[in-house]
Amino acid sequence: MIVTFVSQCEKKALPRTRRVLDAFANRIGNNTWQTVITEDGLIAVKKLLRKTVTKNTAVSCHWIRSRRRSELLWIVGNRQKFNSEGIVPVNSTQKDVFMDITTMKPKQNEFYANTHLQPLALHSFAVGYIARKLLEQAVNDDDYGQLANIAFLAGILHDLGKLELQFQGWVKKGKQKEPDDDGQHIDNSTFSFDKHPRHNEISLFLFNLFENQCKGINNPLKTALQHVIYWHHAKPWRQNDQFTGVVKAYDILLKNISREKIEELAQTTLQLLKRIHHIAQHYDESLNQIEKNLPWSMEFFNTQIEDFCYQKNGTPFPEFKTYMSPDFERLRLNIATNAQHNILRACVISADRLISSLSANDLSDYISQNRLDELLENMQEESTDLSSHLADALTRFPDSERTRKQGEVVRKLAEIDDIAVLAGAAGCGKTKIALEWAKLNNAQKIIWVCPRVQVCQGIFEELTTQYMPEAKIEIFTGEFKYTHSWEKPTPEKDYFSGDIIVTTIDQILGSIVTHTKVNSLLPFMNAHVVFDEYHEYIGMEIFNLLFAELVANKKMRSKGNKNTLLVSATPHYLYLEKVLDIDTTYDAVEMPSFNPSQYKIEFVEFDESDKLNSPFYQAYADNTFIISNTAQTAQLGFIYRQKTEKSVLFHSKFKRSDKKYWFNEVYESFRKNGTRKFDVLRSGPIVQASLNISCDHMVSEMSHPENILQRLGRLDRFGDNTDINVLKIAITDNIKRGKQTDSSARFLAKLHGLRSTKVWYEYLSDKLDDRIFTLPEIYQLYKAFYDDETIRSIISQDLDDALNSSIQLINKKVTEPTRVIKIKTAERKTKISKNSLRGDNRFVQLAQLDVNDFNHPVFINEYAYQPPLNDSNEADNLTESLSFIQNLGLFDFIAQKHGNIDTIHPVKGIPEKKMSARKTVLENYSRDPDYPLYLSYIEDDLNKVGGSSARHSEAVYYAICDKQPVGAIGLKTISTLNPNQTEE
Repeated sequence: MIVTFVSQCEKKALPRTRRVLDAFANRIGNNTWQTVITEDGLIAVKKLLRKTVTKNTAVSCHWIRSRRRSELLWIVGNRQKFNSEGIVPVNSTQKDVFMDITTMKPKQNEFYANTHLQPLALHSFAVGYIARKLLEQAVNDDDYGQLANIAFLAGILHDLGKLELQFQGWVKKGKQKEPDDDGQHIDNSTFSFDKHPRHNEISLFLFNLFENQCKGINNPLKTALQHVIYWHHAKPWRQNDQFTGVVKAYDILLKNISREKIEELAQTTLQLLKRIHHIAQHYDESLNQIEKNLPWSMEFFNTQIEDFCYQKNGTPFPEFKTYMSPDFERLRLNIATNAQHNILRACVISADRLISSLSANDLSDYISQNRLDELLENMQEESTDLSSHLADALTRFPDSERTRKQGEVVRKLAEIDDIAVLAGAAGCGKTKIALEWAKLNNAQKIIWVCPRVQVCQGIFEELTTQYMPEAKIEIFTGEFKYTHSWEKPTPEKDYFSGDIIVTTIDQILGSIVTHTKVNSLLPFMNAHVVFDEYHEYIGMEIFNLLFAELVANKKMRSKGNKNTLLVSATPHYLYLEKVLDIDTTYDAVEMPSFNPSQYKIEFVEFDESDKLNSPFYQAYADNTFIISNTAQTAQLGFIYRQKTEKSVLFHSKFKRSDKKYWFNEVYESFRKNGTRKFDVLRSGPIVQASLNISCDHMVSEMSHPENILQRLGRLDRFGDNTDINVLKIAITDNIKRGKQTDSSARFLAKLHGLRSTKVWYEYLSDKLDDRIFTLPEIYQLYKAFYDDETIRSIISQDLDDALNSSIQLINKKVTEPTRVIKIKTAERKTKISKNSLRGDNRFVQLAQLDVNDFNHPVFINEYAYQPPLNDSNEADNLTESLSFIQNLGLFDFIAQKHGNIDTIHPVKGIPEKKMSARKTVLENYSRDPDYPLYLSYIEDDLNKVGGSSARHSEAVYYAICDKQPVGAIGLKTISTLNPNQTEE
């Protein structure tokens, strides 16, 4: 490849970068180099430049694709020296040029909302007006008129803090940086929010100061108003956070600007509200909320200050999420309250972003000409031809008894006024029913929400190949962004624009736990939503509550317009009733199985201490699935039997490209009329839901009822077998007794499912007693299982544990949107949020390990993946839990060794005696795929720190064999397959 390097370095960085570039390329100008180079060479150049990078370094690399086209690959150093395409500006001016003649100049006696110089009164009114309209559109229910009123007031009050002279002085200085997703705040180098409240904090202070004078607003609505005022921006991260509450923010403000200035600020606030009221009355005489609800006065200002300091002393800022206890009645109230806060916040922030994007002249014209509603018309979804695609898809099915029954179920679902629940047996056609439900409801857009990426892959494959190959079907996950097919990546500008968007719950939850994606809650509210396999969230910490908030948001829509369908073969009836407040008697519709096959369950007890004699390490054939509760068991079974089985391995411990490839291999082999390329599938639990694949024999590790029935749904899924289908369930004695004394039982307890698993085993043993049954019979047993009051009390304990664990995590503020003030770059790589809902994951790198002979693994001098050449491309990466890495003792090892192995990593400059500082740097930087934690090292890197003897005993490798990759697994774990070794 031919590349060009452009240097915009200054001072000492100039000779340093020249030495590097001169060694690899030919200088063709003072600041330009060009050469023919390999990918490895280019990566080496980038590493060497980053080794000495400073604030004065700025080097861009362009790939010369043709005589007329080049592509920016990366920039090292100061990105502000280039534009987003790597182009260097050749001239600039701070004088007025022709294009700036119409730009408004700041007036001394005017208050502005932003650097567009929008008058604060116009801006605030417009935000309030649009926020109210957005909420009315989103809920489409007159019962929420008071909430719409709060949206209007929140829009009016959210930027009161910008009246403060510090902000006005900054905004009037001239052109500042363009606003980002967090709005505009003072950003000059001499100013610090460590010592001064942000404008949303001042806005909250001003509201609290006059709160006692509010009329017609009850306490819950006041709480909602305060929540939106404070949280319309992300919480700033501060080095030494003294801002513990609104009184403390007032104290700091008082110290900075004096009592007289605060009184002046309060007086100016009242003048601003009068001006907004005048604008509102001129726009629409019915908009009298300020006069009606905010009749604020300065008559007793000193008393107001004293009352404020007394009443609010020690009161913290509004909590982002409020949960008190897992008591179901209290919990439902908390969920409903948080859901209301979610939608209010989304409406105000969306309105703020929309209005802030206008020029000051345009905003003035929209208001003076009563045209603000036009902005809403531009935001509305265009009509699509989804309905015709749905109609075409449904014609593909024959007129059969099964099709007629599906139609009957669809009509029942469409008649439900509340959230609809489809309880569909495995293989009953739930996907088809969901599509027909959407057609009957005249859906213009469907958001199909799945619990895991693998479920998204299955739905995307099914929709694009079987149902609607011509429709605009989009898969949107952290890993995969494609439209129509796996060969067509979705352009960034078209993200989330498909007629049907198949996505993970993580992407949707971003609308209620982040600041940047909060506006995505509005299209979610207006779209038809299918929550597929939603039962998986129930045992997942935090997800079980946040999912409930999303459902509560959809419940806010008017009767008969909820446009939401919950789909599962195994609805957790207790969760539906107690947490989601769904009446399963009326709102849950069952679609029976038309599978005529017969089934039988055999429990096989095994001893974990005798690993190789357990069912998971025996050889199998004849289209068999072995599904374990963990990926590690599947990996070890595959390694142990790799030479005696025609098997395939699938789990969650693969790198990105391998996940995609081996998903397709599994699907093509085991789908209906598949290739049968493999006889055996060894897998973790990821294949148990929404994968339309089937086997003739199955071995499953014991789990809670939902998992067992989901797995059973892959056994003779298409009803082709005439012989009795046997599900062998491997169970330990400790699970039977409900004791957490082996790893299998501890794993289930960690998932808050051990009690449910034990009572499910006892129930099946009693009701089935080794007898033959059909799928409709076992689904009726499942329903009766949840109707038994004694059993419900036991299941309730597991549910309580899961919810209580979620409450504890939320109260640790892991869902709070927090913003670290830093320079914005053009990089688009995925990074792991500090508050990731998936736990404490970090990007990791692994050395490869050949396990063709598992008794004698071979260390390969190559890593699992290489960094991409282009800065905007995603790495073919892996992630792992930080706590898992720490528990293995690997984190200490990495902190000790990595600086000597990777000399350009930021940890290099930290002395070995400052080990805690090294760990902090490694922990923070490993959220970026460019700085993964190395859980194992290749031979070349080990030689830098003492050779092979320095290899850590708990190192984790990316195992491969001739048949396929095995994935991330510890060398010590593999050694347990040697019968001469004793497992710890």
